[in-house]
Amino acid sequence: MGAKRDYYAVLGVERSADDRTIKKAYRKLAKKYHPDTSEGNAQAEEKFKEATQAYEILSDPEKRRLYDRFGHAAFDGSGAQDGGPQGNPFKDMYGFGNSGTYGGQGFHRAYGNGNGEGRRYEYRFGGGDMDDILKSMFGEAAGDGFGEGFGRGGADLRAEISVSFEEAAFGCEKTVRLDTGEGAGPQSLRVRIPAGIDDGKSIRLKGKGARGRGGSPGDLLLKVNVGRKPGFERQGMDVYTVASIPFYTAVLGGEVAVQTLSGKVLCRIREGTQSGTKIRLKGKGIVSMKDPGVHGDQYVTVQIQVPEHLDEEAKRKLREFQAACEGRACHRAG
Repeated sequence: MGAKRDYYAVLGVERSADDRTIKKAYRKLAKKYHPDTSEGNAQAEEKFKEATQAYEILSDPEKRRLYDRFGHAAFDGSGAQDGGPQGNPFKDMYGFGNSGTYGGQGFHRAYGNGNGEGRRYEYRFGGGDMDDILKSMFGEAAGDGFGEGFGRGGADLRAEISVSFEEAAFGCEKTVRLDTGEGAGPQSLRVRIPAGIDDGKSIRLKGKGARGRGGSPGDLLLKVNVGRKPGFERQGMDVYTVASIPFYTAVLGGEVAVQTLSGKVLCRIREGTQSGTKIRLKGKGIVSMKDPGVHGDQYVTVQIQVPEHLDEEAKRKLREFQAACEGRACHRAG
């Protein structure tokens, strides 16, 4: 086995580095070489172990003091040169045994790969806040397994649920029935559908998947199918509708009642409005899932209603209107 590298060099920090710098350096290396992100790469696994060993020593003030003074000899059982023929001088003081492990006790960490399958990787250093760092990056399974054998994380489960257009827009609570495949039969789970969710999106319910064997349970990935609402079309946070207005309102202007998700509102129609004109109703769209204070808009396309049946008086008035329009057109042309 080759000589061990300097722990400061392993983490890529100066010997004067503070605790924050050391922790940041370890997080970067752990994320890069962790078994979950480099499966099957033996070299990456060794680098992960090496970085973990370095962090275990340098993150502990007392161990770091010993390392700064005596180097690897303080921990690997080769301290006879400093302690004389009696062997490692630190054995009785800090529990560093001749086995080359802290306290002479080895242990392992078990990691899940996100698919409910556990894998076992052994290293022989422990303590500090290393587990918290790994859990923050890779989930609870990254720190499980101390003295408990091979931990196996539970599998993620997938299910679907249907909601109405309004339920997706405003949020709701639903009950979903799941069969985890553990022999307990279908189970009911009450879930909250967040306001603003779009069709086909999934909700991750942490820890609601299949149970693990010595590891954390998996998650439930719940796909939401949103139903259609007649007269409404959704695009992102915006909704699109059509409003039919009388011919005379389009000509003379006025107000019409427009249906929105939260009820009817009066919409002002300008004089001479053309068919196909779009009117924007600000803030009448879908709420943002990230910020409940933000809403999309509603866009109303105007369709002009052409009367199908007119009595003689109405036809006479319409012809007068036609003649007046044509007269103005001829006057402008002349």
